[in-house]
Amino acid sequence: MRVDELGHVRVAIVGAGFGGLGAAIRLKQRGTDDFVILERAGDLGGTWRDNSYPGCACDVPSHLYSFSFAANPDWPHSFSGQAEIWDYLRRIAADFGLLPHLRLRHEVLEAAWDAGRGHWSVRTSAGVLTADILVAAAGPLADPAIPDLPGLSSFTGTVFHSARWRHDHDLTGRRVAVIGTGASAIQFVPRIAPSVARLDLFQRTAPWVIHRRNRRISRLERRVFRAVPAAQRMLRTGLFLLQESSAAGFLHPRLMGAAQWLALHQLRRRVPDPELRAKITPRYRLGCKRVLLSDGYLPALNRDNVEVVTEPITAVEPGGIRTGDGVLHEVDTVILATGFHVTDTPIAALLRGRDGATLAEVWRGSPRAYLGTTVSGFPNLFLLLGPNTGLGHTSVLLMIEAQLRYLLGALDHLDSTGVAAIEPTARAQERFAEAVDRRMAGTVWSTGGCRSWYQDATGRVSALWPGTTVGYRWRLRRFDPDAYAAVPSRVAA
Repeated sequence: MRVDELGHVRVAIVGAGFGGLGAAIRLKQRGTDDFVILERAGDLGGTWRDNSYPGCACDVPSHLYSFSFAANPDWPHSFSGQAEIWDYLRRIAADFGLLPHLRLRHEVLEAAWDAGRGHWSVRTSAGVLTADILVAAAGPLADPAIPDLPGLSSFTGTVFHSARWRHDHDLTGRRVAVIGTGASAIQFVPRIAPSVARLDLFQRTAPWVIHRRNRRISRLERRVFRAVPAAQRMLRTGLFLLQESSAAGFLHPRLMGAAQWLALHQLRRRVPDPELRAKITPRYRLGCKRVLLSDGYLPALNRDNVEVVTEPITAVEPGGIRTGDGVLHEVDTVILATGFHVTDTPIAALLRGRDGATLAEVWRGSPRAYLGTTVSGFPNLFLLLGPNTGLGHTSVLLMIEAQLRYLLGALDHLDSTGVAAIEPTARAQERFAEAVDRRMAGTVWSTGGCRSWYQDATGRVSALWPGTTVGYRWRLRRFDPDAYAAVPSRVAA
């Protein structure tokens, strides 16, 4: 495709995961069809396409981890697996007529605001297009973080990240090293442990793990949900209230005492070996790092062929991993369960604003955005799940839906006023960031005694929202033009 064949659209959406597809559906429902969804991969799905490791599943109840405007009465489990969620995304894309708008294998290489013509110029791997409005929905879990381990390139075995699982690499009978004990590792470790010869699990910080209690949703229940949609809405409301109430412990850490006691009780009951239990007992307050849900992780650590290694890694050698105590752990496969670029999201380096600087250069290691959605100096740019919009207690789709409502309000404002472009004022953005930081100061993420991926390079907690989803949705219930300035173009378009 030649670079002059991509044309101009009203809205360009980057990413075909939950955020991008949700934005496209809402645009369709608004009557806006002049948009494209730019996706670098060969299929839609985002996180739920990429993370196909054994046991991959969501830790938010299924009926809450779906759009309120695209209910799914056929969830087979109370906590859905990767394949089920990916199927849901593909189904809603087809049902809402999004497939003609998809531009697969269109990786965004750079998007720059053209101040002269008042639009975005988006350079992709398939050519260049222009757009009045850019919606960045790349997601915080899009790009795997590869640790800088000395000697990693010298390893003669197989290395892969959990988000790029090598399904062609049979682990049966192999000696496997898993680096990391976060949300991915606790799901796939119980699945691979029975078949590997040995599994060395390298733990830097012990996670808090609580029982998930997943169950199958019966056929009768699903029939009821299909026949009586109100029944599913009632269930969703109940789940919402239950999950939302748990925010109190994160916002007021003293309330975490009972939950922490229960987690320690489960740990003692499920891991009888006191030496192993001491290794995997967290030394920080519950909630400071991501709380992990699993039915099988703790029992898997009791297996004779599994060892939890807490000595720091000093180097990777051709035949294994050397730790600080001098021991060489001989392995033939290394699986990196080391998370993602969240607060240093790579797309920030690709977006150039009104003054020519990239978003990464403006943020300087600490992301800030007005309402976590728009950024001063970046006209007509809307972020989905931007800074300080993540959650520790419930479904982030609730935050996405609030942002989508706000986006539509902004579009209505542009259409009704005839203004070509807007951006939040520096003062509005600064005041919002200051308010977020004040509220964050007393939360478990700031006072819980840990270092987590919620914190950016400066130590600021810039990944999470320090409040309830009700509070956030209230803030974004309608577009607030007083917080914005019109951005004129220098020449006619």
